[in-house]
Order: sequence, then structure tokens, then C-alpha cells
Amino acid sequence: MTNIILALVDGSAYSKSVCDHAAWAAGRMNAEVDLLHVLGRRSGADKSDLSGSIALGARTALLEELSTLDEQRAKLLQLKGRAILDDARAIIEAAGEKVAGAHLRQGEIVETVIEQEAPASMIMVGKRGEEADFASLRLGAHLERFIRASHKPVFVASRAFKPINTVIVAYDGGASSQRLVDHIARNPLFTGLKIDVVTVGQKNRDTEKALEDAKAILTGAGLEVETTILSGQPDEVLGKRVEDCGSCLVAMGAYGHSRIRAFVLGSTTTEMLRSCKAPVLLMR
Repeated sequence: MTNIILALVDGSAYSKSVCDHAAWAAGRMNAEVDLLHVLGRRSGADKSDLSGSIALGARTALLEELSTLDEQRAKLLQLKGRAILDDARAIIEAAGEKVAGAHLRQGEIVETVIEQEAPASMIMVGKRGEEADFASLRLGAHLERFIRASHKPVFVASRAFKPINTVIVAYDGGASSQRLVDHIARNPLFTGLKIDVVTVGQKNRDTEKALEDAKAILTGAGLEVETTILSGQPDEVLGKRVEDCGSCLVAMGAYGHSRIRAFVLGSTTTEMLRSCKAPVLLMR
């Protein structure tokens, strides 16, 4: 069975980065990339959007003209979606990787992605930075809900691709972070990368034992591993760790049970993704 990475492209400033990261991951995982662009429910023809506001007694010709404009707009959006997919395919193939398919779908974006994710081993999406044009990056508005709904590891691409040589694993010993360690140990994506397992909290025997167990699993898979216990506010100390690393991937469980939860999925997910300049891999 072919290994598949599902990459979401929306024509935003992050689409090229999604494609670059997907090509990088595909090469390491011996995978093919499945491209998906989703047109929202309001992207197609909808007579009620315009004709519903016209006063009673308006001329039939005007209603017909509005209907025609709706149809033309829907066709243009279809053409735009195909162009986005064609550009994405060109980037993937120029990197020497294979595109399994390019799909244009219409519907609610989170529901559509969940319907399409079954064959994939990982989902690749773009994130929105504070400097981005929020009005044009519709995908980012749904990112937290999508991460919660997806049953696959979600790779959130940074604004621009940089070759990755280190993985910073934000580890708190919880169930999702333990699944993340198992995933890293089994996935060829991480082969040859330096693994930096970081816990934020007090240094004690329980914390040290949790890190020792995580390290044993990863070194058993032949990975180069370091472990570190940091003190302070999770967002600050992990953010500093990322800055010092330079070119890294941050990997974390989507749900935590300790102070590190302030830096993972929850009410502050959007803030975390905005502040972290590196790509982020989230594991439920």
C-alpha cells in the first residue's frame, strides 16, 4: 500500500511552504503526496446571497443577471482552484517527488479534510502568522478545530521551508506525548535527525524517569537523542529553544496534562502557532 501525505493548499502565502515541506517529508518517508484544495460552501453559486436582498417587485431580468453572475463566479473559483492544484503539483514534482492525486472539493473545510484523510499517514497544512493577510487565509481560521477533529498526525508548515536537522520534542509524559515518541521511533521521517526531548517543569525523579523511558524508546530505534529539563514558562523556554536551534521541527502531543499544556492544543493553540517560527507536528 502506498504511503500518502495529504497536503492542503489554499493559494495563501503558506501554500508553497506546505508543498516544500510535503516534498521533503515524502522523500524521507518514501511517500506520495495527495493534494487537496477545498472550495467553501459559499464559494459556489448561491442565488440567495444577492437576490434575497432585492425588494419585492424587482425586475425578472435583474434576478436573472444576478444568477448568471453567481454562476460565472462559481466557474472562476473552480478554475482558480485547479490552477492552485496545478502549481502545487509542479512544486512537488520539481522536487523529484510523486503526486498521487490532486483533488478539488466543495464543502465545509474541516469536514471535507476528515473525509479525505483515511488513506493518509500524515496531514500537511499551513499556518497563519500575525503578519499574514487574515482575510485571505481562510484555512488558518479553522486550524484548531481541524487539529482536534483529525485522527492523523498534523504537520503545520511554517511560512517558509528550511532544511530540518533537529526535532524538538515537547514531552510531558502524557498519553499523547507517549504516542508521539512511539510515532517518531517508527517513522522514517525522523531517521538521521537529532532528537531533543524537552520537558518543562521541576527536576525530580519522576521527571527524569519519564525522560529516560522516552529516550530508551527512541535510542532503541537508532535515533540520536538528548534529553533536557527546563524551568520557566513553557511558551517562553520552548520558544527560546526553537530560536537557538535555528532549523528544527517542533513535535508535541496535542493534549497535555501538565504546565506544558499552556503551549499545546487548547485555548492557546492559535497563539502558540503564531509565535513559533518553526514547523510543528501535533499528535493526538
